[in-house]
Amino acid sequence: MSPYETGGMEIALALAVVKTLVLIVGGVITYFAYKAYRRTRQQALGLLALGFGLVTLGLVLAGMLYELLGVSLPLGILLESLLVLAGFIVIAYSLYVQ
Repeated sequence: MSPYETGGMEIALALAVVKTLVLIVGGVITYFAYKAYRRTRQQALGLLALGFGLVTLGLVLAGMLYELLGVSLPLGILLESLLVLAGFIVIAYSLYVQ
């Protein structure tokens, strides 16, 4: 039995919609953080924008690599997780410095 026979197509569509929304909302947050950095020139806000950008990119990367470039799903998930981790480290550092 194929995964598409057990509701896999609906799940794939829902995942695509959610990942698109994550990209849009994460992009908006990154944009506002960057805009605040440009206005104030505070290093912490620049790092915050970078961190949110990395997290957003990481959250949409695995599926894109798998679907568009033919990268294996486990490798895509590993790269996604590494970007999210790096983003969270940058965000934590941005909240620490001042």
